[in-house]
Amino acid sequence: MLAIIGGTGLYKLPNLTQIEEIQMETPFGSPSSPIVKGVIHDAQVLFLSRHGTQHGLLPHEVNYAANLFALKKAGAKAIISISAVGSLRENYKPGDLVCMDQYLDMTKGNRRMSYFGSGVVAHIQSATPVSEVQRNLIIGASKKIDMNRTLHATGTYACVEGPRLGTKAESHMLRILGADIVGMTNVPEVFLAREAQLAYSSIGVVTDYDSWMEDSTKHVAVDQIFKVYSESIADVITLIETCIDDYDANSTESCESRKSLQGSLLTQPESLSNESRAWLSTLLS
Repeated sequence: MLAIIGGTGLYKLPNLTQIEEIQMETPFGSPSSPIVKGVIHDAQVLFLSRHGTQHGLLPHEVNYAANLFALKKAGAKAIISISAVGSLRENYKPGDLVCMDQYLDMTKGNRRMSYFGSGVVAHIQSATPVSEVQRNLIIGASKKIDMNRTLHATGTYACVEGPRLGTKAESHMLRILGADIVGMTNVPEVFLAREAQLAYSSIGVVTDYDSWMEDSTKHVAVDQIFKVYSESIADVITLIETCIDDYDANSTESCESRKSLQGSLLTQPESLSNESRAWLSTLLS
């Protein structure tokens, strides 16, 4: 099943017919919000609001591990996440969409970065952190709809700690490092998804030019950032619904992400506690 993680401004899918609201506690704590299981165009889908339905969580306060574990437990095999991003390149314009394919982790250790530890050791490969199957699903869907905005097929996302916006020096540093866009939420989400063997992809909504441009009029206030974001949401929802229509569970199963733990687990199974075996079995499913 496909799951959607809604970012800022996307707290529900308006055309989702709800079947069930799933309240779940996980071995890693509570998810940001209940999971809504429903139907769009006869296809079942899961939805979770990353920041909570009332937007009560800062990026570093989100329990990413619980969110992804709960979605996996509820039946998700693939994820499309939505988030606001700032542009670090002139051709990534406010109002554009970006289908990220690479990540730079610039967070500062305030987030749970892995399911593993405390006696369970694994090292995943993350050279290609995003599911190409899911990314191609998004790119293909964008070509089917009348969307008056550009979708960039690739982009390197630098994830910063937040919650403040960056300085001009920080913005220039990220450009030098090769980042195209900057945000606060896709790490550790993308890497935890890979540990959970979920086929993960993400759509970034470009809201502003961050703070690198010499023209200070381009350094917009937060209310203007979210004005641009809100104006993009209708197209984002149409794109998501088209992805839901085109989603192929068999293609997802062929994705490398669905086998990312093969050969990665180093701890011998007989040494694991019953509790560890229980949550690990969910990741391995």
